[in-house]
Amino acid sequence: MKIGVVGLGFRLGYLMIVIARTIPGIRFVGYVDPEPYGLADVKANDVDPGTSYDSIEKLVDAEKPDLIMIGSPNHMHLQHIGEALQLGQRIFTEKPVVTSEKDTFALLDLIRQHGGPDKVSIGLVLRYAPLYRDLVAARDNGLLGKIVSIEASEHIAPYHGAFFMRDWRRYSSYSGGFMLEKCCHDIDLYQGLVGSRARRIASFGGRKTFIPENAPDKSGINDMEVYYRKPGGWMSSDRVFDGDGDIVDYQTAIVEFEGEENLCFHTNLNVPDEFRRFCVIGSHGMAEGDFIRNFFRVHNARTSEKLIDKSYQASGLSVHYGADENMIADLFRHYLDGAPLPVSIVDGLAAGLTAIKMDEARARKSVIDMAPTWEKFDSYGLK
Repeated sequence: MKIGVVGLGFRLGYLMIVIARTIPGIRFVGYVDPEPYGLADVKANDVDPGTSYDSIEKLVDAEKPDLIMIGSPNHMHLQHIGEALQLGQRIFTEKPVVTSEKDTFALLDLIRQHGGPDKVSIGLVLRYAPLYRDLVAARDNGLLGKIVSIEASEHIAPYHGAFFMRDWRRYSSYSGGFMLEKCCHDIDLYQGLVGSRARRIASFGGRKTFIPENAPDKSGINDMEVYYRKPGGWMSSDRVFDGDGDIVDYQTAIVEFEGEENLCFHTNLNVPDEFRRFCVIGSHGMAEGDFIRNFFRVHNARTSEKLIDKSYQASGLSVHYGADENMIADLFRHYLDGAPLPVSIVDGLAAGLTAIKMDEARARKSVIDMAPTWEKFDSYGLK
């Protein structure tokens, strides 16, 4: 199987390494990226990226790939996916797929015109995490009953928060905003768990940590190493507390789903003992877990009996709690044998649109009724 790459950044470069180590018979035939920040890591891991091309069309014409993998900055995805679809390519795209409501509908239209949802798969890697699979199994086995409410969070450490303040992702026009860029995984997980979409959304947040008055040198502390520990890539800046980005560094969103389940989701970019956890409360039981602290527990609501108490060992290869290898294995079973995937491009676009609306609710300081949005979304007839 021949693969072409568009946007050879750190994330897609890492996935190329995972693919090369775990999937036999794969050959990377070329890439399109004027500044391939992930190229050094790829070559350092003895992975041949193929030939450099200056356009998708030239790559496809020369190499006739079986798959195009897109890892370019978020705001470029619509153009790159559109070009690849028009060239008849099967596509894998990293999340989030697009950065605006307008582009969401434009991509739905493109997918409808060029072969339907099976032509495009998405890198919502947490759907493949062992912990999430166990949560879904607990739901399917009736241990939770009807899901009533969910409390969840994604909290990242200061070194990672500072990366967002320095990287191209600091611009909402490029990333779509922090909630979309970083937390669309989590929104997709809980949307998938309850099996319905957001009906109403409210959200609050802003920036209180990464501001000039909190810069370490302002308080007499000159050790800035933690804020540069994670290297930046394209358009990276060295400004952490007084940069030109516009993303938030904390946000809370409240969602009522179509089945009347509730979600309260919190994110913060300055958590020294980071965690990414959930508590799912149902009519029959409660499930709680943490992707970073590696535990999963389920209790019976009536007896308080602990039904599941499980911990996980992170693999040496995966950077997402064991999910990366699972995702690659499932994707290539899908590409080669037609096996089903746990998440579709339509799921990903729905989760992304929910995140986009969370930021809109925050900016407007109002509750958003999602019914008109989903009516238009569904008008494209894609499932």
